[in-house]
Amino acid sequence: MPNAMTVFDRVKLALAEAFDCQLAAVAQWHQAEPGDFPEPCPAPSPDPHSGLAAFAETMIRQHLANFRLWHVEDLARLKESGAEAVAQCKYDIDRLNQRRNDLIEGLDRCLVALLAPALPPLPDGVGAERHNTETIGSAVDRMSIFSLKIFHMEEQTRRSDVGLEHLETCCRKLDLLSEQRRDLGKSVLDLVDEYAAGTKRPKVFYQFKMYNDPSLNPALYGNKE
Repeated sequence: MPNAMTVFDRVKLALAEAFDCQLAAVAQWHQAEPGDFPEPCPAPSPDPHSGLAAFAETMIRQHLANFRLWHVEDLARLKESGAEAVAQCKYDIDRLNQRRNDLIEGLDRCLVALLAPALPPLPDGVGAERHNTETIGSAVDRMSIFSLKIFHMEEQTRRSDVGLEHLETCCRKLDLLSEQRRDLGKSVLDLVDEYAAGTKRPKVFYQFKMYNDPSLNPALYGNKE
């Protein structure tokens, strides 16, 4: 009789599904962009069913923030845009960046809530907890960006208004982006295995972005009058 799936196995499966979902969503959203998701975000939970559902919903919200940020940043670089349009892009970029980072932390909160109860004791000889240089939430964000880059680079390989050199260069870049995405995805799943073995611990790293906070940004609180 096969062993039941552990929470670590279920998290790995959810991550693999999330990475596939990111690629599919980019293509789908270029046909019809979705509306905003209802607030608030689902709460993290140690229960595998509700916890994994919360992770999946937080992931798609975070991915949508990246999708919108990508296209606003494209608009911000139009030289023909007037000052008012550029200023609006700047405000939109700040807002979306804040949401993007808040949701990265939300992803990590979901994963820590799921995994913390199942973490094994530290192995013999390990005197303190060890953490990765990047959280899984941050890596999921990078995978989201990879899916956007791959979609748009693939578009470049199908252009009919450019020369062969441009097409060949973009094909090489597309192959490299796809390879890097696969490597990063495997590294994320390997990190979950390290959690299961007890050699590393998941943790939420809070970024405490200051630029949008009127109580922390001197340019905002210093000019109230």
